[in-house]
Amino acid sequence: MPGARVVAADKLSGGAIQENWAVTVATGASSRRLVIRRDAPATIAASRSRAEEYALIAAAHRAGVRVPEPLGFCADPAVIGAPFAAMAWVEGTGYGPKVVRDLTLGGDRLALGRELGRQMALIHAIRPDAALARILGPRPADPARDAVAVLRGWLDARPAPRPGLEWALRWAERHAPPPDRVTLTHQDFRSGNVLIDADGLTAVLDWEFAAWSDPACDIGWFCARCWRFSRPDLEGGGIAPRSAVLEGYAAAGGTVPDPDRIRWWEVMAHARWAVIALQQGDRHAGGAEPSLHLALTGRIADVLEYQLLRMTAPEAA
Repeated sequence: MPGARVVAADKLSGGAIQENWAVTVATGASSRRLVIRRDAPATIAASRSRAEEYALIAAAHRAGVRVPEPLGFCADPAVIGAPFAAMAWVEGTGYGPKVVRDLTLGGDRLALGRELGRQMALIHAIRPDAALARILGPRPADPARDAVAVLRGWLDARPAPRPGLEWALRWAERHAPPPDRVTLTHQDFRSGNVLIDADGLTAVLDWEFAAWSDPACDIGWFCARCWRFSRPDLEGGGIAPRSAVLEGYAAAGGTVPDPDRIRWWEVMAHARWAVIALQQGDRHAGGAEPSLHLALTGRIADVLEYQLLRMTAPEAA
């Protein structure tokens, strides 16, 4: 915008993998608030580049998914020190524990659960164009076993053994569901990555993990106990019953997966979050990005490992 100038810039909380800034841009007598998103000083292996994430958000926006309006991408690191995406500011609260606990947010919680299910169905219905398909790469023939292999690779790359996680991954190999549909998936659709205001959902955020997979992986991730925070009884992300989420998913054209398939992906959600938490702790311990938040995130893996052992207890037990 000719004559535009930045009059305020504030770093936003959250964003353990990326940096988010609220920026106010003035043009003449008017101003507009934007969000600038760029890489944090250190990141993790699974995170996509900002250019790839921006392309995914733009595709979701075109498909009617409730995401912040994508405004532009700058690949020149000389502008602010790293490539960055610019998106429209969206009101709402994103902090998962607060969203779950504060019943003044979200309006009718059953309706919110259905809307969240609807958004997942819209994501899974996206048909990527040729450019986005190149970013995503080939569709996996067996998403479940590929997911186990990726986690094992990440785990093997770390120096310290994690027997509980190894047990869970072996369980996952032995109980993996057969291949079924493969769609675009968000891969981090959960309480904490959606913005909620007093009336309901305002935006689905954080697309840096999006990939081809079994659509049940998004449902299992959203319903996993680790993302319910203080409401473990509400299986739909601590927000609503699982049934409401699945109703919304089906009403928007989604094919609801078999419950055993969803449960398998719930186990994998705990395993994946545990490995990511360890990687976050490594960013602190290795000195790449000293941070109390990252150090504490690394300790979450212990609780997740315990939950995994309970979820994958031997059948004879």
